[in-house]
Amino acid sequence: MKKNSFFTFKKSLLILGASLNFIYLQAQQWENVGTSASVSASNSSYNNLLVDASGNYFLSYYDTSVAKGSVQKFDGSSWSYLGGTAGITTGSALYNSLSVDALGNVFYTNQGIGLEVRKFNGNAWSSLASATSNTVNYHASAISSANTLFTYASDGSGTVRRLVNDAWEQVGNTGFSGGATFAEMVIGTNNKVYTCNVLSGVRVYENTTTATSADSWTMLGGAIVDASSSGEQYTSDIAIDGSNNIYVAYISPSASGRKINVKKWNGTAWSQVGNANFSAKAVQHLAIAVTSSGNPYVVASQWDSSDGNHLRNTVYKFDGTLNTWSTLGGDFVSDGQATYNDLFVDSTNNYLVLAYSQGSARVKRISLSALSVSDTKKEVFALYPNPTTGIVYFQGDDKIKSVEITNTVGRIIKSQNDVEKVDISDAPTGVYFVTIKTSTGKTSTTRIIKK
Repeated sequence: MKKNSFFTFKKSLLILGASLNFIYLQAQQWENVGTSASVSASNSSYNNLLVDASGNYFLSYYDTSVAKGSVQKFDGSSWSYLGGTAGITTGSALYNSLSVDALGNVFYTNQGIGLEVRKFNGNAWSSLASATSNTVNYHASAISSANTLFTYASDGSGTVRRLVNDAWEQVGNTGFSGGATFAEMVIGTNNKVYTCNVLSGVRVYENTTTATSADSWTMLGGAIVDASSSGEQYTSDIAIDGSNNIYVAYISPSASGRKINVKKWNGTAWSQVGNANFSAKAVQHLAIAVTSSGNPYVVASQWDSSDGNHLRNTVYKFDGTLNTWSTLGGDFVSDGQATYNDLFVDSTNNYLVLAYSQGSARVKRISLSALSVSDTKKEVFALYPNPTTGIVYFQGDDKIKSVEITNTVGRIIKSQNDVEKVDISDAPTGVYFVTIKTSTGKTSTTRIIKK
């Protein structure tokens, strides 16, 4: 009797715990980043959001209050203009991009006299050599593991360059992508550069970070990823996880309802991620972000002028168990029309962060902590101590095949085989991800803090 009573009590606790966890998951809400809903002083467009390894947020946008490009930083409590004032460009900057290197330098590029480039070194902005004097509109930028700045722009029907010793070098052949509509670019820890654009479908190309102008770009998979919409704001986007898997989000053609699709490149082929055309209606202003361990999230704004929710934005999360997409934090995030969405994972503080324009620039975030509860069941090894000052020990049943430690931007800081401990004493203070692969084929990724 006592055994049965204890079992009933234990079962009740489990049910209660599961219920509380379910309620917590459902109760997750988006919160404003900062003390008010608006980040910008006036209307904004062409937002670019990023988070550095220390958990600082950066937002660039076209700022109508000064008719120039502005950049702001959130330090954990408030937003402030990077450099002290609004408007860092000499004129209009409708098309712009933002990137940050591992040293903390922020790079801002904009459509101006050619492709203008500026660098913030922690104290002030300085103008660097323009990447090109040719007219550009769509363009993107990214930083390699060697802290080298790369740009991808529409001039020359698609051209990539890198900045070396204050001079620009052409990377691969020019004109490889037939243009750069909705240009995006990511760089992996495998020292490969990936570009994404729309031209008769979504196109992804690759080259190496050390490529010369004689090294041709290669279309990933040998053909377009898929047919897609183009024009207006039917955007596409690209993201990369800590294992260098490529994810592309795009909007299907009008015949398929102009809805959201996501595909993944695993090194061999493109595969559909979850259900195809999963948004309820047609969408615009699409963006994707993915965690280091490979969990993708997508944002888009509904396009239906006959609906009261026209242009309100929705964020979707992927359920790898059910292989389906569902909304995160409610059916809609914005309470009005939202454009120029951008999405980024804050690995340091475990948030998904969203930027968009609802008149003014706005930034919201939602905790991913509750979503990580199920992930802990996948761990096949325990790590200790955590936090650590240097040596990390592993404890588990299987034999370790390899251990890889990456920082919050996916760069590998240490990789070893057949070990039961690693020493990260020489790594800077911060958050890292430890991925363990076993001889039986199991994989576990765990977040660890270096003190």
